[in-house]
Amino acid sequence: MLKQRVITAVVLLAILLPALFWPTPWPFAALMLLMIAAGGWEFGRLNGCSEAASVSLGALCVAVCAAAWGMGWLEQPLPLLWAAAGAAWVLAGAALLRGGVRGWPGIPRGVRLAGGLLALCLAWLAVAQARVIGVNFLLSVLVLVWVADIAAYFAGRAFGLKFTRSKLAPAISPGKSWEGVWGGMVGVLVLAFAWVAGDAHWQPQAPSLYTRLATGGSWLLVLGALFLTAMSVVGDLAESLVKRSAGAKDSSGLLPGHGGVLDRVDALLPTLPLAMMLASQVRP
Repeated sequence: MLKQRVITAVVLLAILLPALFWPTPWPFAALMLLMIAAGGWEFGRLNGCSEAASVSLGALCVAVCAAAWGMGWLEQPLPLLWAAAGAAWVLAGAALLRGGVRGWPGIPRGVRLAGGLLALCLAWLAVAQARVIGVNFLLSVLVLVWVADIAAYFAGRAFGLKFTRSKLAPAISPGKSWEGVWGGMVGVLVLAFAWVAGDAHWQPQAPSLYTRLATGGSWLLVLGALFLTAMSVVGDLAESLVKRSAGAKDSSGLLPGHGGVLDRVDALLPTLPLAMMLASQVRP
């Protein structure tokens, strides 16, 4: 299993890094569109769709994203869209976690599929726009999710259930603890202030998300970092909820050793649009 994980990770990096650092953002946007299509296919299968219907959902993701691309949305400020996306994620995330695994099948499948399509397309538009802004800005969002996950893992291993008597969401993801969430938040706060200091020293062409937030004051940087960390956990739990409802361990076997695309991007689905929402409210 470890060998598979390493090989898959190396192959993914060999594909992702050249696209990420290409002089123009278009190869990266195209590659992310392919991943979103795969995520749409996985989401259809997790919701009991036939193979043909699941493929159609992935194709529909491509069609919607391509339409947005063709209309020039990647280079346009969309503050109202990102505000609406942020509100939708907060409200829908709270409702999903409140309903739990048993509540998911009670939602009409058409509504579930439409919601999944919308979440995937918004995530693609957000990551593509972030790359248009600049590599430094995009990486600051991606690394936030990675640091939150890594810090939460080690904090959970070291302090899980030592300060609380209950786990975070035992019916959805039994391995997660409140101590892990708090550890993830601490890790992201350290990352945020370190990145702001790095931007001040290196003065990159595109300021990071943290530097943008810091222009509104340290309080905004702290609140923004904590909010995004919390919503990354919501994205992780939401995908786990869908998988548990389907009786699946992984979203698919597309990435040997890692599961599927949704397993890799679950925390990014809410974090990317919400990062764009926060960035649109402050001047660089």
